[in-house]
Amino acid sequence: MKSRSRQIATPARLIATRAAAGSSALWAQEPAATTPPPPAEPGTLNRLFNTELPDAIGKAKVSINSRLRYEYADQGAVGAGPNPEASNALTIRTRFGITSGTVYGFQGMLEGENLTAITPLDNYNAAGSNGQPGRTVIADPPTTQMNQAWLSYSNWDTVLKGGRQRLVLDAARFVGDVDWRQNQQTFDAVSLVNQSVKDLKFTYAYLWEVNRVFGDVAGLPAASALRDFESDSHLVNISYGRWKFAKLTAYSYLLDLENGAGNAASCATFGGSVDGNIPLRESAVSFDYHGELAWQTDYAKNPADYQAEYYHLSGGVNVKPFVFGAGYEVLGTDSNSAVPGASVGFQTPLATLAKFNGWADVFLATPAKGLRDLYAFAQVTLPGKIPLRVDYHEYAADSGGGDFGREVNVTLTHKFGKYWSALARYAHYMAEDAPYADVDKVWVQLDFIF
Repeated sequence: MKSRSRQIATPARLIATRAAAGSSALWAQEPAATTPPPPAEPGTLNRLFNTELPDAIGKAKVSINSRLRYEYADQGAVGAGPNPEASNALTIRTRFGITSGTVYGFQGMLEGENLTAITPLDNYNAAGSNGQPGRTVIADPPTTQMNQAWLSYSNWDTVLKGGRQRLVLDAARFVGDVDWRQNQQTFDAVSLVNQSVKDLKFTYAYLWEVNRVFGDVAGLPAASALRDFESDSHLVNISYGRWKFAKLTAYSYLLDLENGAGNAASCATFGGSVDGNIPLRESAVSFDYHGELAWQTDYAKNPADYQAEYYHLSGGVNVKPFVFGAGYEVLGTDSNSAVPGASVGFQTPLATLAKFNGWADVFLATPAKGLRDLYAFAQVTLPGKIPLRVDYHEYAADSGGGDFGREVNVTLTHKFGKYWSALARYAHYMAEDAPYADVDKVWVQLDFIF
């Protein structure tokens, strides 16, 4: 019986086993679950308009630069001319700009500028544009204009920029933005800055228009030497700062400039400088120095024929809270071969001139006999982190032995908060030889920079 029942049970188990195997085979034939494929990469245009551009807009930076300034200017009679009446002007300058983020290396900026006179316009001579020739010049004519509008591309340690832009090379002695005046000097230009070699900076710019501080505003005569420059100019500046205490700079500025007064500002300048800072005692005391030498000749359609030299030596010691130093700057002169008996002084038509040769602005144009400026300065930081600085200048002709007088400048500044600063300044120029006259100027201003 045992043997028979074992024989009967075996087929039943075989049927069940086969049924289970068939069921497994059936389930095994169904498709297995799979991971869905990744979404397709968006195309270049899709990324540009839906990712890159919105990201650049989101990273855009807004800038505001506003300055409220009161200026008083009183100049004596020059030569046999009438004694001009003192000027006073309360003006407010506001710049509003927006700079985009970067898209594939490209970046752009737009900045508008408005300068408004709060006091009546007949209170001052706005560089000849407002019909007040009997008053002392305050070169801040009311205007509304596009201050900057440029597009740049950055790659390979190089920045290529085209459009209306600021340019400041070195200490702005030859090329600057004249930011001291309310209306900034800008350039319609193409510029290239390359720093692919360590410690070496190469700058080139081609200028086709110079937008000067006086502005091409209504009322400025078409033949005025103060109007903007049309330009066909080339700037080259190379600096090398490998050493800890010295930076070397070489430059070539070929300025082909023309406005209503002609081509008299055109010049070619070649030069170089060395400057640096040397700690003297555990960084508590340091010595700053600057040395520069340049040579200049007439260029392009300048009707003059001359060659003149320039050199500048200065040094200063910083012993907190004191800073003091001295310098000697010479803008040379040469006889004008095109006009017998005439001379031409070394020119710097694109400089931030207010930074040099005194705040009274007597020597914005180099005298025909050249200019020697022997100066000294001292500064102390008062309680409240308020720097007080005093400058003294002795002026003389480079040729002919003329005494151009002396000048005292006093400046008080204070920065408070993150965005605000205040300044008070006084300039007193004491003339000696003709054709110069005494000058007194006072500035009080408040700046907001965001």
